[in-house]
Amino acid sequence: MVSPVTVVKSEGPKLVPFFKATCVYFVLWLPSSSPSWVSALIKCLPIFCLWLFLLAHGFGFLLAHPSATRIFVGLVFSAVGDAFLIWQDQGYFVHGLLMFAVTHMFYASAFGMRPLALRTGLVMGVLSGLCYALLYPGLSGAFTYLVGVYVALISFMGWRAIAGLQLVGAAWRWTELAAGGGALLFIISDMTIALNKFCFPVPYSRALIMSTYYAAQMLIALSAVESREPVEDYRLRKAN
Repeated sequence: MVSPVTVVKSEGPKLVPFFKATCVYFVLWLPSSSPSWVSALIKCLPIFCLWLFLLAHGFGFLLAHPSATRIFVGLVFSAVGDAFLIWQDQGYFVHGLLMFAVTHMFYASAFGMRPLALRTGLVMGVLSGLCYALLYPGLSGAFTYLVGVYVALISFMGWRAIAGLQLVGAAWRWTELAAGGGALLFIISDMTIALNKFCFPVPYSRALIMSTYYAAQMLIALSAVESREPVEDYRLRKAN
């Protein structure tokens, strides 16, 4: 197990561009009512920095760790989804929804199916059903089905992220904590989007959505560092 102090020392500098890009987004705070390629670039820039964060570990690392590769691909689809959502009022909301649905499938695949944690899955299933029930009265047309499928996918991703989480004992690893925390923040962000769009105006919705979203993506990207495998194993293979 890698200690949190070691993580901060080794991974912190690689995340500096992400933090700077996130600050640029919140400082500029470009109006969402005037979508442009500039606003799309500013919004996607923190995600681009997370691409670089994973690439900074080397192509060999990504090739040796399929789960890290899947998280990287998920981040690519996330950036495309972010760009589509800049023009959501021009009819591209569904496109963004589909891109993030693909993102969650890649993330769930990266987190894997072991341990199964059926109780956690049951709890997530019940919570996702309650969320969909809350959203249902405001849904119409294709959104009735699309939102239902999306809720199921992000809940499945959340289940797989939380399933491996162990807060005590020798099996504790900070990467599982990062994955679980990232998944929960992602769910909070997307639920806020859904409530604001289909149910009622959420106060300070954009700030809440984007702060939880960027934090979620950072934690999920950070969880790829050990990629469900001991770092030492990869270093040994690289040395040989």
